[in-house]
Amino acid sequence: MMLSSRKSAMTVLGSCASPVDIWKPFGYIKRNQMVPKRYKQRDAVFRAISDPTRREILSILRNGQQTVGQIAENFRMSRPAISKHLRLLHSAGLVSTRKRGTANLCSLDAEPLRVVDEWVQDYETFWSDSLQALKRHMEEKQ
Repeated sequence: MMLSSRKSAMTVLGSCASPVDIWKPFGYIKRNQMVPKRYKQRDAVFRAISDPTRREILSILRNGQQTVGQIAENFRMSRPAISKHLRLLHSAGLVSTRKRGTANLCSLDAEPLRVVDEWVQDYETFWSDSLQALKRHMEEKQ
């Protein structure tokens, strides 16, 4: 549906939506089925580690299993806020949780971080090749 103005978007969707909320890029398919699963996982991992709080949670979990309460003690935010961060980390596959009595134990699963390492290695190869070419060029110039 092409909308010609903000007013028509408001009429169609109500006052809570803006045209930016409904706009989709050309070629967009519902649930973006054009993107392979490995790219979706990579994007989920990058989204998860993009936040400094979530990176700190991962750092805390490197030391072993922790309850949600123990994780929350390290931050000046509410437990529900920490739980939201943990849910996002869980959806990216970086944190697994299991019940122990009334507590939820969280542990780190670093395997999905391999996609970040692979992505960085591609650029490392690019920069290494570029620097080698620059070095050869400078040596030839002398």
